[in-house]
Amino acid sequence: MDKNKNDLNPEEKVENLNLEDENVKEESSVVNEPEILEKEEYDNIVDLKEFSKYKDEALKTKEENNELQERLLRVTAEYENYRKRTTKEKESIYGYACEDVLKNILPVLDNLERAALTDGSAEDIKKGVEITLKQFKEALEKLQIEEIDTNSGFDPNMHDAVMHVVDENLGEKEIVEVFQKGYKKGDKVIRYSVVKVAN
Repeated sequence: MDKNKNDLNPEEKVENLNLEDENVKEESSVVNEPEILEKEEYDNIVDLKEFSKYKDEALKTKEENNELQERLLRVTAEYENYRKRTTKEKESIYGYACEDVLKNILPVLDNLERAALTDGSAEDIKKGVEITLKQFKEALEKLQIEEIDTNSGFDPNMHDAVMHVVDENLGEKEIVEVFQKGYKKGDKVIRYSVVKVAN
C-alpha cells in the first residue's frame, strides 16, 4: 500500500531519506566506476610499458654480461697460453745458451784429456797447456766474454778489494796485485776481479 510522502510519520520519512541517499550514492559510484576503471587500465598499461622497458634493459644487460664473461674467459686462456709459451721459450733459450757455451769449451776439454794421456817432457806439457789456454781464451772470445781490465785503477763496480796497502810510491786506488781475474760479458760482470789496492 502506497502512502503519500506527506502521510508518513517522521521515522518513516527519515528512513525513506536514508534509502534515497544510499540510492544516490550507488548511482554516483556507478557513474564514477568507468572513470576509475579507465584510470586503472591506463596505470596498468603504463606499468606494463615500464615493465617491458625494464625487462628489455635487463635482457640487454644480461647479454652484455655474458659477452664480457666470454671475453674474460678468452683473455684468461690466452694469458695462460702466453705464460706457458714464454716459460717454454725461456727454458729453450737457456738450453741453447748452455749448448753454445759447451760447444765452445768442449774442444778445450778434449785437448786437456789428450795432454793427460801423453808421456812427454815438461817442455812438451808446458807447450800443450799454452795451446789449450789459447784455445780456451778464443772460446771465451767467441762467447763475447772478456777479461776485466785491472791496469786503469780500482773500480768497485768491477773489482773486489780484499787487501789494502799504504805505499807513498803508488798512486791513489792503484791495483797492486790481482789474486783472481774477473770477467764480464758486455756491461754484465760475470766474476769480479779480486785485488789488492794501494792507498
